[in-house]
Amino acid sequence: MIKFATYLNTSSRKLLVRLLGAYKLALDLHTICSITDAQGVIIYVNQKFCQISKYSENELLGQKHKIVNSGHHPPHFFRELWQTITKGDIWEGEVKCKAKDGTYFWLHSIIIPLKDDDGTIVQYFSLRFSIDERKQAENERHRRIKELEDMLFMISHNVRQPVTNLVGLVNLLESKENSEEELATILAYIKESAHALDDFTRELTSYINGLDMKLINDMRDYPLS
Repeated sequence: MIKFATYLNTSSRKLLVRLLGAYKLALDLHTICSITDAQGVIIYVNQKFCQISKYSENELLGQKHKIVNSGHHPPHFFRELWQTITKGDIWEGEVKCKAKDGTYFWLHSIIIPLKDDDGTIVQYFSLRFSIDERKQAENERHRRIKELEDMLFMISHNVRQPVTNLVGLVNLLESKENSEEELATILAYIKESAHALDDFTRELTSYINGLDMKLINDMRDYPLS
């Protein structure tokens, strides 16, 4: 009976080891992983981390994650991160990083404190996912929205003045006391205002035609919060 129980325990352990190995393989293939000690010193990185950071494993081991600090986030951002994980809580957020070659990349990060049997934090396990494409789409969306806002301002400014001129000139035409010379001057101003409106209409039409479906798709995929 004892031998059978031992066999089951051994078999279960082997199965667990295989499952853990398969899980690690899946993580390494699709996830950027790292492990640090309790002081934040890197003791493990997978190849995905090396690929995106452009650092070798040897260059990363023994370092802290500030090696990929982009300088984008204010100091209190990382203070709050450390306050969260040192309390034993999981931290999740988006971090802009800098690779060895100076290029930037965005990661969605999850940092999990690992504790020993006494409840003392001994390591931090980090899972990260690249979100560069989403960030680029968001930046493009904001850029296009800014362009639209600028265009609306131009419409307000460039259309209002010619329209105001036309209204004033029409009022003058309604007067029956205009001489032929005055009428010619009024008509010249009307023509000038009409040309200004026509030029701006062409400019606006050209701009609108230049807008591609990417803006619409970006706003559909990543709606404003």
